[in-house]
Amino acid sequence: MASKHTLEDRNFAKFRANVANRVNARLDTITKKSAVGPLFEPICQALHGGKRVRALLVIESARIHSADKRQAEYAAAAIECLHAYSLVHDDLPCMDDDQLRRGQPTIHVAWNEAVAVLTGDALQSLAFEVLSDGSYIPDSRTRVRLINRLARRAGSRGMAAGQAMDLAAEGSPSSVTMDDLSKIHRNKTGNLIEWSAEAGAILANQDADRIRQFARAIGLGYQIVDDLLDATGNTARTGKAVGKDLVSGKATFVTLLGEERARLRAHEQLEAAMAALDEYGSEADMLRRTARFAMLRDY
Repeated sequence: MASKHTLEDRNFAKFRANVANRVNARLDTITKKSAVGPLFEPICQALHGGKRVRALLVIESARIHSADKRQAEYAAAAIECLHAYSLVHDDLPCMDDDQLRRGQPTIHVAWNEAVAVLTGDALQSLAFEVLSDGSYIPDSRTRVRLINRLARRAGSRGMAAGQAMDLAAEGSPSSVTMDDLSKIHRNKTGNLIEWSAEAGAILANQDADRIRQFARAIGLGYQIVDDLLDATGNTARTGKAVGKDLVSGKATFVTLLGEERARLRAHEQLEAAMAALDEYGSEADMLRRTARFAMLRDY
C-alpha cells in the first residue's frame, strides 16, 4: 500500500503536469499568433521546459481567490514569457555567461548573442502584449493593474535593479552583508514570484497582502536553495552549470552563512510561507505543496 507521502507526491505531480499542460497550450497559442519571423524558434526554445513555479503560483492564487481560470492561464503564460526573457539575458556573456539552461544550450550558444538579446527583448514585450489583450483578460482596470505591477517588479526598482546590484557586488563578496544579499535577491528573484502570487488576487479584484507575504518568503527561500544547488548540486539535476558562483566571486547565502546555516535559513523561509497561508485553510494546500516543491529541491 502506498504511503500518504507517496500519494501526496503523486497528486502534486499530476497537479503540476495539469498546470503545465494548460499553460503550455496558452503559450502555444500566443507564440503562433505573435512570435512570427526569425525569432520564432529561439522564443519557443526559451519558453520550453522549466519547473513552471511561477505559473503554478498564478493558477493556484487565482483558484483560491475564485478568479477566472482562463484569464489566470494567460496571466501565467505572461509571467513565463517575462521569466524566460530574464533567463535569456541572464545567460549572456556580459552577465552570467552560461552555456546551459534547462538542459539545453543557451540561446546565445544555439544561435548568437544578437539573437539572444533580441529574443529576450521580444519575450519581454510578449508578456505585456498578453496582459494588455482584452480577448485574454477583458476587464481594462484589471489589465492595467497587472501590467503596472509587473512593470514595477521587472524594472529599475525590481528585477533589473537586483541584477545590477548582483553584478556590482561580483568579485568583492566580503563587502556584501546579509542585508545586502537579501535585498539583491528580493529584487532579482523575489519580485516575479511575488507578482505570480498576487496576480490571482488582482484577477479576482481582491486584496493581495496576505498572498504577497507568502510569496515574499518563497522568493527569498527559492534563491537560498539556488545558491545551495550551485554549491552542492550537479548539472544533470539542475539542467545548468554548477559551481559558477564561487568561480565568479559572487556573494551567496552559502558563502555568507555556510551550507548548514543556509539550509536552516531556507527552512525558516518555508515555515514563514506556510504561516502566511494559515488564513486560507485547506484551500491553500496546493500552494503549500508548491512552496515545498520550490524550496525542498535536492541540494
